[in-house]
Amino acid sequence: MNHARQLPLQGIRVLDVSQVMAGPFACMLLADLGADVIKVEPPSGDQTRGAMGFKMKGPDSMGFLNMNRNKRSLTLDLKNEEDRASFYKLAQTADVIVENYRPGAVQRLGIDYESIKKIHPKIVYVSISGFGQSGPWADRPGFDLMAQAMSGVMSVTGYPGEKPVKAGVPVADIGCALFATYALLAAYIGAQKSGVGQHIDASLFDAAMAFSIWDMSEYWGTGTRPTPLGTSNKMSAPYQAVKARDGYFVMGATNQKLWTRLCELLQRPDLVEHADYASVSLRLKNREALIEALEREFGQRNSADWIDAMLAAGIPAGPILSYPEAFEGEHGTHRRMCMEIDHPIEGKVKNIGFPVKLLGTPQQVRRHPPLLGEHNEEILAEINTPAGAAEAL
Repeated sequence: MNHARQLPLQGIRVLDVSQVMAGPFACMLLADLGADVIKVEPPSGDQTRGAMGFKMKGPDSMGFLNMNRNKRSLTLDLKNEEDRASFYKLAQTADVIVENYRPGAVQRLGIDYESIKKIHPKIVYVSISGFGQSGPWADRPGFDLMAQAMSGVMSVTGYPGEKPVKAGVPVADIGCALFATYALLAAYIGAQKSGVGQHIDASLFDAAMAFSIWDMSEYWGTGTRPTPLGTSNKMSAPYQAVKARDGYFVMGATNQKLWTRLCELLQRPDLVEHADYASVSLRLKNREALIEALEREFGQRNSADWIDAMLAAGIPAGPILSYPEAFEGEHGTHRRMCMEIDHPIEGKVKNIGFPVKLLGTPQQVRRHPPLLGEHNEEILAEINTPAGAAEAL
């Protein structure tokens, strides 16, 4: 008989005491894998509920709906003594707490790691902030834009000599969410063995800096300050967006074997051993002239023709798609990167699909993104809060 296997995080309780993006996204990943995630919100709700410049049928934004599935919502005013007592009771039943208040705020509320550890030594407590829990910038408010600017990411994004450009997606926010998820799962496993949890300090600033491997390796190795390269790459050339007759596509002949194949495809055997292009280092040094020479060839045919020809020759290449094209195209569709979930107010609502697939115990949508305070009565009953407190909330 084929018994369905439990989701891997079933039985783990997470308190999501965070708002906006990094914390909620990390907690949604845990919820997708079976964790019981309780979103502890102020009575006004996660500020992302009212974000974005367009309205849905109900009060919650599409952004909120894409970061909070599989959670339950409990509203608590943590400045209120009775509500704080409920939070302490709830914390004693939890395995993980994720918060993203400004450093110092949880201490003032009395829900910081040291306070929770006294009643629950095994707790894994994650603090997400812009710049970390310590250091000269710790007290600064920080969002993804500030982290990208102050970590160095913006200094290598865009084209040389042009206006500053941030990465088109929130790399600091999502990067921090992923690093926090990996750390909290490791700490949880450790706590099962040792009986002792720990405090995890995750910041957008540190996360963004962790992506700088090639840039800082070059700087530490050569003393050359990293600069923007557009779509090209400091490790190999040609490896970038190039212009065909009808527009741009991307391709990469990143080693000598692929370079030779590209020259054969272009029917330009003279380029293989050309004095300026014969090795990776020469092609990097003479990248601009190299791309000009290649684009004279690419300009004779449309991008789709070149992509097909390169893939047939084993050379990596692809189109530059818009998000709708990527999500609605045959591969994005096959990978189920857009899924529809049921919502009590919105009806069918689109959600971004699971970013990684567990083939043995596939992630599931068990709950719609919760309405504000939707599970107050249910959760308070679970922690045996005295009768009447549910109405008070």
